[in-house]
Amino acid sequence: MTVKSIAIIAFNNISPFQLSVPCMVFGENRPDIDGPRFNLMICAAEDGELKTNAGFTIRTPYALQDMARADMVIVPSWRDAGEAPPPELLTALNAAYLRGATIVGLCMGAFVLAAAGLLDNRPATTHWLLTDELARRYPQIAVRPDVLYVDDGDVITSAGVAAGIDCCLHILRRLHGAEAAGRVARRMVVPPHRQGGQAQYIEKPIRGSAAEDRFSQSLEWVQRHLGEPHSIDSLAERFMMSRRTFTRRFRQVTGTTVGAWLLNQRLALAQRMLENTAKPIDLIAQEAGFGSEVSLRLHFNKVLKTTPSRYRREFRGSPE
Repeated sequence: MTVKSIAIIAFNNISPFQLSVPCMVFGENRPDIDGPRFNLMICAAEDGELKTNAGFTIRTPYALQDMARADMVIVPSWRDAGEAPPPELLTALNAAYLRGATIVGLCMGAFVLAAAGLLDNRPATTHWLLTDELARRYPQIAVRPDVLYVDDGDVITSAGVAAGIDCCLHILRRLHGAEAAGRVARRMVVPPHRQGGQAQYIEKPIRGSAAEDRFSQSLEWVQRHLGEPHSIDSLAERFMMSRRTFTRRFRQVTGTTVGAWLLNQRLALAQRMLENTAKPIDLIAQEAGFGSEVSLRLHFNKVLKTTPSRYRREFRGSPE
């Protein structure tokens, strides 16, 4: 997927924060910021100045017809899940999809993609409060209520606001690699990578701040020692918890299982090493905790749909 131009749809009563999410990830083209450059267009779905739900207005020189120049179209939300989007917007989205653009629906933007028929017979998600409504109104969609985002190739959807950040960073990682996405995440002071399959709604345990700090510090230790073998029992011992308490607490804090979290962290580390070092792939596999190049290759194929060698050729030393 090659993306140089991105259209972001704006409409009356839009949330300024939700509009800002893709702008922050893809639109920071300042000369003092190192990273990929995109031609960003805020395309108005309606005529005239657009009112935000914060009380101020937005004026943009771009309209729906400008979507014809975009390689990717992002619908950052929608004003009401029960309101049908204007036919002109649905027509423009279908036209963009048919000519090969990637279509993204963040949060309630999934309802716009659903109304356009772009989610038919596909997996998709939206804000956890509205997943039942999306499934009820569009039974042809395989709604996934417990994930942060769903990447189905040329159509991508995400859950609520914070998950929209995760989704956009995932897209940036897919386009320009883990290091580029990590730089943007650090600039935004957000986690560099949360996997799409992580739970949307994480039950927060009632714990004192000291206990929370100890747990976080232990997680950071694991991240620094991913090359070592880890099991639930060995980690429970390091965290000074019983196996049952540890697994329950781990899911409460991270929103995922120990195995899935470790795999995600190891893949991210392998991606960074493939991008930034000339180390042999078998050594990267060992240092990232996969044990062998065969294991690394299997997980890359399964999760990232590529091989370590191809990933390195695509991202290492890219002038973008």
